[in-house]
Amino acid sequence: MGLSLSAEVGNARFGDQRLTRRLGKIIDELEAKPTMSVPAATRGRAEMEAAYRFFDNPKVSPERIQQPHIEATRQRIAQSDVVLLVQDTTELDLTRPKQQVVGAGPLERDNRLGAFLHPLVAFDGDGLPLGVAWQKSWARDEIGTKLTAKQRRDRLRKTPIEEKESIRWVEGIRAAREVAETCPGTPCICVADSEADIYELLSEPRSTRDGQLHLLIRACQDRALSDCHESSLEAVRKAACLYRCSVNISAREPKIKSDTRKRRERREARIAEVEVRATTVTLRPPHRPDRKLPQVTVNLVLVEEAKPPEGETPIQWLLVTTLPISQSEQIRQIVCYYCIRWQIEIYFRTLKSGCRIEERQFEKLDRLLNCLAVYSIVAWKIMYLCRLGRECPDLDCEVIFEPSEWKSVYMTVRQELPPKPPRLNEIIRMIATLGGYVDRRSTQPGPQTLWLGLQRVHDLSTAWESFGPA
Repeated sequence: MGLSLSAEVGNARFGDQRLTRRLGKIIDELEAKPTMSVPAATRGRAEMEAAYRFFDNPKVSPERIQQPHIEATRQRIAQSDVVLLVQDTTELDLTRPKQQVVGAGPLERDNRLGAFLHPLVAFDGDGLPLGVAWQKSWARDEIGTKLTAKQRRDRLRKTPIEEKESIRWVEGIRAAREVAETCPGTPCICVADSEADIYELLSEPRSTRDGQLHLLIRACQDRALSDCHESSLEAVRKAACLYRCSVNISAREPKIKSDTRKRRERREARIAEVEVRATTVTLRPPHRPDRKLPQVTVNLVLVEEAKPPEGETPIQWLLVTTLPISQSEQIRQIVCYYCIRWQIEIYFRTLKSGCRIEERQFEKLDRLLNCLAVYSIVAWKIMYLCRLGRECPDLDCEVIFEPSEWKSVYMTVRQELPPKPPRLNEIIRMIATLGGYVDRRSTQPGPQTLWLGLQRVHDLSTAWESFGPA
């Protein structure tokens, strides 16, 4: 395609140019057929075996695969007015009926095995995905199922954060700080859901030499304040209602099947009428046995549903941020920025349902993680095309697609060729119809129909180049 993923990873450094060239071939093949298995996506037995040898090569690692994409992502960040660096965690269920993946660890119980993925994905202020800025993956050794709930709490309380899984959130903001450092002309905002409400993250230094880094975290704890006996939620509820608005609430399934926490419970999609308040507070640092944490002054924005439907849990977003809140428009912008956080859930869905990463058949976890690093870039490309068609609908389609790609699609759908290349949105809609999208003016195609349609584009383009008019 015009936006070539082989070019995106062309500067990969493995110490062997043959591996760099092989990565380019693999990523182009997997991008063309993201839902298919590696044997089905590659061209013949020799290419399939070369792909599996690549994933098993000791010189290959997820970091080396993704490094050129991360560098390209930073270039796109540097060209943006503002960037949201969204971090979140998802589990990869690799449980097999017979032979288990070597290196996979327990998820929430010992008979479910897999790994965890925690990326930092960059979006511009309109939600256009710019790429993966950093990524971490790991598997657990054990989960302490023989301990009581009290024993687990006591062990966690005594364990330094550097030895906990939650250190990933601190590592994420450190990676965001590095991005802000290297892109000084672009304000960067590190965004995360309530799992990131960790005091060590809130107190992590954000200062850079020239860049700008802000926090936007959804709170899950009603923290104590340093200068009064109130809690953070009580303090912000005392503030006057600044405005009321309607918020589209998406449907939700628990990320982890055994997760029964209220903020993770299942819910139906609906439109919620909410009230918005804001204030500034100084948080009292919690006790830690191994260190003394500093006080932190932050801004709070409360988005709360006053009258939820019967039987529904009221929507409540308590947002902790370092962005300014002196003007009503600034607060509206903060709420809009947090809504973009949902895009990382779409990224996870694209990676699992579109690229089917959990279904890849590898004997060892390290091989699968190398494959995951490739599919992480493929999933970004699918989301990028989907969103770009909405944000830049009038863009010439040849900026993204080769002539053989858009012409073969256009001829298949319309049975004729236009006098000049069509608009990007028109071609993306056509590709999505090949994947099952019903074209209506009131809707836009989503990632699922797009990734299915892109597989047909590959076959149509190959046929066009082999048998077409040219």
